[in-house]
Amino acid sequence: MTWDVMDVLDVSTLTATHGYAALREHAAWLDLSGRGKIRASGEDRARLLHAMSTNQVETLQPGEGCYAFFLSAQGRILADANLLCFEDHFLLDTEPETRTKVYEHLDRYIIADDVALEDQTERVATLAIEGPEAGAALAKLGAPQPAAPYSSAPWSYGTVACLDTTGRGGFFLMIPVEEKQAVISQLTDAGFPAATAEDARIVRIESGRPRYGEEITERYLVQETDQLRAVNFSKGCYLGQEIVERVRSRAQIHRVLRRLEIDTSEPPAAGTKLKSGEADAAEIASAVFSPALGKTVALAYVRTQFAEPDTALSFDGAPARVV
Repeated sequence: MTWDVMDVLDVSTLTATHGYAALREHAAWLDLSGRGKIRASGEDRARLLHAMSTNQVETLQPGEGCYAFFLSAQGRILADANLLCFEDHFLLDTEPETRTKVYEHLDRYIIADDVALEDQTERVATLAIEGPEAGAALAKLGAPQPAAPYSSAPWSYGTVACLDTTGRGGFFLMIPVEEKQAVISQLTDAGFPAATAEDARIVRIESGRPRYGEEITERYLVQETDQLRAVNFSKGCYLGQEIVERVRSRAQIHRVLRRLEIDTSEPPAAGTKLKSGEADAAEIASAVFSPALGKTVALAYVRTQFAEPDTALSFDGAPARVV
């Protein structure tokens, strides 16, 4: 199974790779082995993770999972993670940049708790199959297909989890590092192309999917990121909850993360300001040229009064709009 990039992209657009086109329209695989993988075991593991994260953890059953933030006492976002529940442990999947931070943050709060942390990043590889036809790729591998977001299922090679990084749907294959090349060979033999990190970055920004370390940092509050899938507003106390609840009850945010389209082929740098008339209206967090759209797409923190869809903005004379 192979696809010509011109089957899915207009020939008038700038150069696009097969991996980019496959992520958008079919399926491609990514090597995400650098992502942090932290195992939490012990009788108090669910209680600790529930008290340290923004989402509902204590009620998760084996095979289920969730996405969550870890906050400071001041409500700032220290990291995000996918939490996968297994029979005798949790597995935390996090960005490469926050692997050590998450481990040390949790370890600091283990006092009298029966919790053991183990960094398994070097021993467990992560391959992602992403795109609208990722399920077909799994079928070719003979792998199970977990249906619910953040759910997981055992596989002969390891674990399959319903996770993706690009916003186009997909699955993580978490396997022993010694099995990694065998699985890559199966994907390649089945005709699924590899996508690069830049392919994936373009597609995720096109999809409006932020990443911790680029669009989400310690600078921002939970509600400003608009990633409320990470938060359970009815759970018990957790670190940073007071700030999250205060913001929610008072509706006090002045900016929110939004996807923009800008009529230019030159993506503005992070930190660039966009205008509404003479007023500063938004600040770019990330921007890329989209070969599929023939224009720049961006993720930006937009002042709330300008954040409604189709609001017109401008960048250096180029028209832009909130999507």
